[in-house]
Formats: sequence, C-alpha cells, structure tokens
Amino acid sequence: MSFDFVIRNGTVIDGMRLPRYRADIGVKDGKIVRIGKIPAGAAMQEYDATGLIVAPGFIDLHTHYDAQLHWDPWCTSGGWHGITTVIMGNCGFGFAPMKASDRNRSLLSMTRTEQISLEAMQEGMRIDWETFPEYLASLRRMPKGVNVATFVPLNPLLIYVMGLDAAKSGRPASASELSQMKALLHEAMDAGAIGFSVQRLGPNSGQADYDGTPMPTDLMSEDDVLALCDVLCERDQGMIQWLQGDRAPFDLAYQLSFTERVAERAQRPVLFNAVAPFQDADPAIAKDLQAWIHDCNERGLRVIGQGHLNRQFADFSLEQWNLFDYIPAWNYVTQGDKHQRMERMRDPEMRRRLCEESDVAYADDSRNTGPGGLVAKYLVGSVGTHSHLKSYEGRTFGDVAQERGEHPIDTFIELSLETNLDLLVRSMQFAATEDSAQVANLMNDPYIMAGASDGGAHTKFFNSSSYPTEFLSWLVREEGVVTAEEAHFHLSYLPAQVLGLTDRGALREGAPADIVVYDPEQVEREPKWQYEVLHDQPTGDWRRVQRAVGYRWTFVNGELTFTDGHCTGATPGDLLSLAPSAMEPLAIAAE
Repeated sequence: MSFDFVIRNGTVIDGMRLPRYRADIGVKDGKIVRIGKIPAGAAMQEYDATGLIVAPGFIDLHTHYDAQLHWDPWCTSGGWHGITTVIMGNCGFGFAPMKASDRNRSLLSMTRTEQISLEAMQEGMRIDWETFPEYLASLRRMPKGVNVATFVPLNPLLIYVMGLDAAKSGRPASASELSQMKALLHEAMDAGAIGFSVQRLGPNSGQADYDGTPMPTDLMSEDDVLALCDVLCERDQGMIQWLQGDRAPFDLAYQLSFTERVAERAQRPVLFNAVAPFQDADPAIAKDLQAWIHDCNERGLRVIGQGHLNRQFADFSLEQWNLFDYIPAWNYVTQGDKHQRMERMRDPEMRRRLCEESDVAYADDSRNTGPGGLVAKYLVGSVGTHSHLKSYEGRTFGDVAQERGEHPIDTFIELSLETNLDLLVRSMQFAATEDSAQVANLMNDPYIMAGASDGGAHTKFFNSSSYPTEFLSWLVREEGVVTAEEAHFHLSYLPAQVLGLTDRGALREGAPADIVVYDPEQVEREPKWQYEVLHDQPTGDWRRVQRAVGYRWTFVNGELTFTDGHCTGATPGDLLSLAPSAMEPLAIAAE
C-alpha cells in the first residue's frame, strides 16, 4: 500500500488510555490507514518523529470563535496549541438564527463579552444566512483550518422568535412562540447542530450585553428551558452546554437542583460550566462539585463537568474591562468610551458605591482579604511613562492602598485615572491553583473535561486556549501527577465521545487523521507568563495571545496545518455533525 505520508518512529499515545508504543502511522486520503511497521519508500512524504509523541489532535469544547473563524480559519491561538476541533455557539452566544434587520444589533451584543470591536466584525464577517441551516451551509463553504461543530445558542433563537425587547424582558414565551422555537431547534439539529447552549446568570449577569443589560437567556424562564430539553430527549441526540447562576444572591443549591432537572428532562449529557479550582479558593468548593457530578451520574443523570486547569492570568486596563458586570456600580461605570468611564469614576457618589458594592460582593468569597475583596490582590502592572508611579509596579493594590491610607478600590481607580486608564493590571482571579494535586484530582476524573478555554472571547484580557500546553507541560512533565495517556484521553477521546463525534479523538485505523506531534521535553506556553499583543484582527483591532513551542507538526484531516508553530495556510477542516438518526458522526461535504 502507498500512503500520502508516513509519520515514522514516533511514540504513539492513542488517546484511549492504552499504554504508549513505538509505531509508524500511514495516512491516505485524510484517514489513518495503517499503524505499525511501514516499509521504507511507502510514501513520498515522511516525517521523522523519533523522540516525539504522536497523539490525536485536541478537541476544545468551549470556544467563542463564532466571529474570529471568519478571518482566522485556524482559530489561533487554539491552533498554535494542537487544537484540531473547536466547538462554537457556547453560553447561548452566537449569530444564528438572525434576521437581516437584527444583524448590527446582534454583532453589537458580542462586543462587550467577546471584546472584539463592532467595526472588526462588520468588516471581517460575511453574513449570508438567516436560518440556522443556512448558517451551517455558510460554515461548510467557509475555509477552515480546524474542524468545527456548533451548538444552537439560545440568545439569537429567543430574539429571532420573540423579538429583542420581549426576549430581554424575562417573560415566558407564549405557546406559539415556544412551539416555533422547538421546531427551529429540531430544524437546526437536522441540519447538523450538536445540541443547544445557554447561560442563566440572572439580572446581574457577569457576561452582559453591550449596554450592560442581561442577555436574553439570563432571565429565561425555567419552563422554556425545560421545554427545549424535550427536543433533545425526543431525538435521543445531542447535548447541552450549561452555564447556570442564580438571580442574586447566588444560590448554589438552586443552581445544582435546576441543572439536575435539565439533565433529567433532556436525558442527554449536560456539560456543566465550570469546575474551577481557583487560586486561594477553598478546595472544598471544587471537590463538592466533583462529588455532586459523580452523584448525578450514579443516579443516571449525565452531568459532565467542564474542568479548569490553566494557571491563566488576566492583563487588562479599565478602558476595556467588563468582568465586574455582576456588581451594578461597576457595570454602570464601565459603560461607554474612555472619557465616559473616567467621568463616572470621578463622581464621589459613584466612588462610594463602587467601594461599598465591591465589599458586599466579595464578602462571601473564600478568597476575600477584606476591603476591596479580590481587587486588593490584583497587581499593579506597567504604569507606562508615568514615572512617578513606578514604585508601585509589581505590588498589590491592597499593599499600595495601605501605604496611601485608601480603600483598595479607591487606589485601583485613582492609579487608573492618573494613567488615563492605560494602567496595566494583572489579576490571578481566573487562574487555577498552584496545587497541582488538586488540579490533577479533576484531570484524572472521567466525569470532568479539560478545557473551558473561552477561545475567541475576552480577547483583550486573557487567553486560556493554551490549556493543552499547560496540561502537558505542567501536570504531565513538571509535576508528574497525570500520565500522558490520561492527559490525551481528557484532551481528545473523552470530549469526542461525550459529544457523539465517535470517529474523532483517537489514533486508530480508519479514523480521520487529526494528529499532533510534539516534543514532550520542550512543549510550553510562549511566553509562559506574558501575553503577546497582536493587531491582527480586521480594522487593526487587537488581542492578547500566547503561542507555544514544542509542537512539531499538526495535521487536520491528513493535511499539515502547523509546523513548528508556523501556519502552513492549509484549510482542510470539516464541519462536524451528528447523523440525524444515530449517534454516528457525519462530516458534511463542502457544497
């Protein structure tokens, strides 16, 4: 047999938890057709993988590349980190179905959460759809450097059926509206959607609309959510991506009990966001969620945790920051342009409210350190050309506030104002704990997925698409608390199987050739503790990224997409789907 190419002498970790072994891999017509000893001369193209790991490409379950894919077919920075399949349409966010009259408003709703400018999306996106089947047809035609699958996001579905004002009002859908939504969900699933996604974060949503108001699903009625679960139950197909919070104050018991009702009603997997062992947080929080997930599965409820493992950090300034939206005063202050934000920050009454509401919001947080809450732990980053503030760089706002005799929130705002909101702030609020044993406890659990990357979202604050590299470099190589076999099971095979993409996620004969080849001694985030700022989005809009070193080659459907971190320009990605009547994958051919 002749092959398109052969990967020789690599150490194969197949993704299915089997022990590693040495073998050659022969690929033809986008498929793995031989794993074993392959005679010399069997292919014109050979890749020498001596000393390297050959593994299945990584599957990122939680991304927001819905806009970025239009101008970045490889979904960098995920593509730099060996990710060969991305799942879009998460958290109820997306662009279909969408009436022509609602296009600009729909794009605008993503500017705050995604941190991509309206102008960049208007220039970079070619919107040629209205219905969800038309959207999928557009995705099929679109050049893709990764495989793509998508949930039906419920925000655009609610708006499409009910209209924007009604969808954002929190009222339940009428009988006819609900019937239409169910029919549209069926239609989307028939066309290739893999389920639906929703966030319900209440009136003080932490991921708000561009104007600070909740997203439609944040106030969506329980009955409407459960009625859409019936669609998946009836089809016995698909899954739900689930981000659930309570109407303030946060009520964990309500969150978990309603998630159980969703899983019971749908009788399908529910991907629960998120199980996150944050730095300085009480370890019991993640452990209790893990125990609850196990209990759900023992009772027949297919709840799967989306595990957070990345020691990611956020670098930001108050010119863009919006991740305090769950605190009303901060939500108000961080609306508008730089001038409007600064004017509101200077208002004495608003300053009082910011300090007071921040203290209240963090009062019950296990990471609270007193006045200012987590903000007191934030680090003063670069002060730029403001030399009189240089002595504060690298110190916490709590420490600086104590020296200045101020509330930490006042210090946070005053230093930002003195730098015209250019002050770079570093937060470890979203970073996984340095306790590798605690993180490994989750990453060795078959009910916990690796990821929660948010790739394509929050682009001006952080980048967690590097999680596969963090997994392999930190937990596997440096700490030795997870085996490479277990890591690749969590990075590839487990997410594929839960999604129902049953031919992906493993190296086996007959499978699509989604392959990553890397040096286990060299793989690392680059730069490890900094972000690179790229002005590479339409209209010159910018984002923060981390690249990687140690990845020699990445193949998608048998075509080389990255070599030593450099993109080849190939776009072999497929739109992935579930077959209409069985849990078998269907790669829909381009039109």
